[in-house]
Amino acid sequence: MDSDDTGARADRDRDGAGHARNERPRDRLGRPLPRGVPGVPRLVEGVARTPDETLLEAQRLLDSGMPFHAHEVLEDAWKAAPEATRALWKGLAQLAVGVTHAARGNLAGAGALLTRGADSIAPYEGGPAHGVDVTALLRWARDQAAAMAEGTSQVPVLRLRDRPSQSD
Repeated sequence: MDSDDTGARADRDRDGAGHARNERPRDRLGRPLPRGVPGVPRLVEGVARTPDETLLEAQRLLDSGMPFHAHEVLEDAWKAAPEATRALWKGLAQLAVGVTHAARGNLAGAGALLTRGADSIAPYEGGPAHGVDVTALLRWARDQAAAMAEGTSQVPVLRLRDRPSQSD
Protein backbone atom coordinates (compact mmCIF):
# COMPACT_ATOMS: atom_id res chain seq x y z
CA MET A 1 0.00 0.00 0.00
CA ASP A 2 1.30 3.38 -0.97
CA SER A 3 1.33 6.36 1.36
CA ASP A 4 1.18 10.03 0.52
CA ASP A 5 3.59 12.59 1.94
CA THR A 6 1.54 12.77 5.17
CA GLY A 7 1.80 9.02 5.75
CA ALA A 8 -1.89 8.43 4.91
CA ARG A 9 -2.66 5.30 2.93
CA ALA A 10 -3.38 6.12 -0.70
CA ASP A 11 -6.17 3.52 -0.92
CA ARG A 12 -8.26 5.27 1.75
CA ASP A 13 -11.10 7.59 0.74
CA ARG A 14 -10.33 11.14 1.91
CA ASP A 15 -12.12 14.45 1.59
CA GLY A 16 -10.38 17.67 0.55
CA ALA A 17 -9.18 18.27 4.12
CA GLY A 18 -7.69 14.76 4.37
CA HIS A 19 -10.40 13.36 6.68
CA ALA A 20 -11.29 9.72 6.13
CA ARG A 21 -14.46 9.23 4.11
CA ASN A 22 -15.24 5.61 3.41
CA GLU A 23 -17.28 5.60 0.22
CA ARG A 24 -17.54 1.83 0.02
CA PRO A 25 -21.09 0.50 -0.15
CA ARG A 26 -22.60 -0.62 3.15
CA ASP A 27 -25.15 -3.22 4.19
CA ARG A 28 -28.29 -2.57 6.27
CA LEU A 29 -26.23 -2.70 9.47
CA GLY A 30 -23.60 -0.24 8.23
CA ARG A 31 -20.89 -2.83 7.54
CA PRO A 32 -18.65 -1.97 4.57
CA LEU A 33 -19.11 -4.19 1.52
CA PRO A 34 -16.53 -4.83 -1.21
CA ARG A 35 -16.31 -2.08 -3.80
CA GLY A 36 -18.67 -2.68 -6.71
CA VAL A 37 -21.17 -4.66 -4.62
CA PRO A 38 -24.55 -2.94 -4.34
CA GLY A 39 -25.36 -1.74 -0.84
CA VAL A 40 -28.12 0.27 0.73
CA PRO A 41 -28.32 3.95 -0.19
CA ARG A 42 -26.06 6.17 1.90
CA LEU A 43 -27.59 8.94 3.98
CA VAL A 44 -26.50 12.48 3.36
CA GLU A 45 -24.60 13.74 6.41
CA GLY A 46 -25.36 17.02 8.13
CA VAL A 47 -29.04 17.26 7.24
CA ALA A 48 -30.77 19.88 9.39
CA ARG A 49 -34.01 18.47 10.80
CA THR A 50 -36.34 19.59 13.54
CA PRO A 51 -36.32 17.37 16.64
CA ASP A 52 -39.65 15.92 15.51
CA GLU A 53 -38.35 15.17 12.01
CA THR A 54 -35.21 13.62 13.47
CA LEU A 55 -37.14 11.28 15.75
CA LEU A 56 -39.60 10.31 13.00
CA GLU A 57 -36.82 9.56 10.49
CA ALA A 58 -34.71 7.68 13.04
CA GLN A 59 -37.71 5.58 14.07
CA ARG A 60 -38.56 4.85 10.43
CA LEU A 61 -35.03 3.55 9.94
CA LEU A 62 -35.13 1.52 13.16
CA ASP A 63 -38.45 -0.01 12.10
CA SER A 64 -36.89 -0.87 8.72
CA GLY A 65 -34.07 -2.82 10.38
CA MET A 66 -31.48 -0.09 9.76
CA PRO A 67 -30.28 0.96 13.23
CA PHE A 68 -26.87 2.11 11.95
CA HIS A 69 -28.58 4.58 9.63
CA ALA A 70 -30.89 5.70 12.46
CA HIS A 71 -27.75 6.38 14.48
CA GLU A 72 -26.45 8.62 11.68
CA VAL A 73 -29.68 10.67 11.70
CA LEU A 74 -29.47 11.02 15.49
CA GLU A 75 -25.79 11.90 15.23
CA ASP A 76 -26.66 14.80 12.89
CA ALA A 77 -29.00 16.12 15.60
CA TRP A 78 -26.33 15.60 18.27
CA LYS A 79 -23.73 17.58 16.31
CA ALA A 80 -26.17 20.45 15.60
CA ALA A 81 -27.95 20.56 18.98
CA PRO A 82 -27.58 23.38 21.45
CA GLU A 83 -25.46 22.47 24.48
CA ALA A 84 -28.56 22.00 26.65
CA THR A 85 -29.80 19.01 24.62
CA ARG A 86 -26.60 17.68 23.06
CA ALA A 87 -26.25 14.78 25.53
CA LEU A 88 -29.84 13.68 24.86
CA TRP A 89 -29.14 13.30 21.13
CA LYS A 90 -25.77 11.68 21.84
CA GLY A 91 -27.45 9.15 24.12
CA LEU A 92 -30.18 8.35 21.59
CA ALA A 93 -27.50 7.83 18.92
CA GLN A 94 -25.62 5.51 21.31
CA LEU A 95 -28.79 3.48 21.88
CA ALA A 96 -29.17 3.05 18.11
CA VAL A 97 -25.52 1.95 17.82
CA GLY A 98 -26.14 -0.50 20.67
CA VAL A 99 -28.96 -2.06 18.62
CA THR A 100 -26.61 -2.11 15.61
CA HIS A 101 -24.00 -4.08 17.58
CA ALA A 102 -26.64 -6.49 18.85
CA ALA A 103 -27.86 -7.09 15.29
CA ARG A 104 -24.25 -7.78 14.26
CA GLY A 105 -23.93 -10.33 17.08
CA ASN A 106 -21.64 -8.25 19.30
CA LEU A 107 -23.56 -8.48 22.58
CA ALA A 108 -20.71 -7.15 24.73
CA GLY A 109 -20.36 -4.03 22.58
CA ALA A 110 -24.13 -3.65 22.40
CA GLY A 111 -24.49 -3.80 26.17
CA ALA A 112 -21.72 -1.24 26.67
CA LEU A 113 -23.29 1.20 24.21
CA LEU A 114 -26.78 0.77 25.66
CA THR A 115 -25.34 1.52 29.10
CA ARG A 116 -23.49 4.61 27.80
CA GLY A 117 -26.61 5.76 26.01
CA ALA A 118 -28.68 5.38 29.19
CA ASP A 119 -26.08 7.35 31.14
CA SER A 120 -26.20 10.14 28.54
CA ILE A 121 -30.01 10.49 28.54
CA ALA A 122 -30.49 10.05 32.32
CA PRO A 123 -30.19 13.81 33.08
CA TYR A 124 -33.26 14.42 30.89
CA GLU A 125 -35.53 12.18 32.95
CA GLY A 126 -38.61 14.09 34.06
CA GLY A 127 -38.08 17.02 31.74
CA PRO A 128 -39.25 17.90 28.26
CA ALA A 129 -37.42 15.68 25.80
CA HIS A 130 -39.26 16.10 22.49
CA GLY A 131 -41.81 13.43 23.37
CA VAL A 132 -39.18 10.85 24.33
CA ASP A 133 -40.16 8.90 27.45
CA VAL A 134 -36.70 9.00 28.99
CA THR A 135 -37.76 6.96 32.03
CA ALA A 136 -39.02 4.13 29.81
CA LEU A 137 -35.89 4.27 27.61
CA LEU A 138 -33.63 4.13 30.67
CA ARG A 139 -35.43 1.04 31.93
CA TRP A 140 -35.37 -0.54 28.46
CA ALA A 141 -31.65 0.16 27.89
CA ARG A 142 -30.58 -1.11 31.30
CA ASP A 143 -32.74 -4.24 31.02
CA GLN A 144 -31.35 -4.97 27.55
CA ALA A 145 -27.75 -4.40 28.69
CA ALA A 146 -28.27 -6.78 31.63
CA ALA A 147 -29.76 -9.44 29.34
CA MET A 148 -26.83 -9.08 26.97
CA ALA A 149 -24.36 -9.49 29.83
CA GLU A 150 -26.13 -12.76 30.66
CA GLY A 151 -26.16 -13.80 27.00
CA THR A 152 -29.95 -14.06 27.01
CA SER A 153 -30.81 -11.14 24.75
CA GLN A 154 -32.04 -11.09 21.21
CA VAL A 155 -31.82 -8.04 18.97
CA PRO A 156 -33.76 -5.42 20.92
CA VAL A 157 -36.51 -3.27 19.41
CA LEU A 158 -35.85 0.40 20.10
CA ARG A 159 -38.87 2.73 20.32
CA LEU A 160 -37.70 6.32 20.67
CA ARG A 161 -41.14 7.51 21.72
CA ASP A 162 -44.68 6.20 21.80
CA ARG A 163 -46.32 9.20 20.20
CA PRO A 164 -45.74 10.04 16.53
CA SER A 165 -45.06 13.71 17.32
CA GLN A 166 -44.88 16.00 20.31
CA SER A 167 -43.90 19.60 20.81
CA ASP A 168 -42.20 20.49 24.08
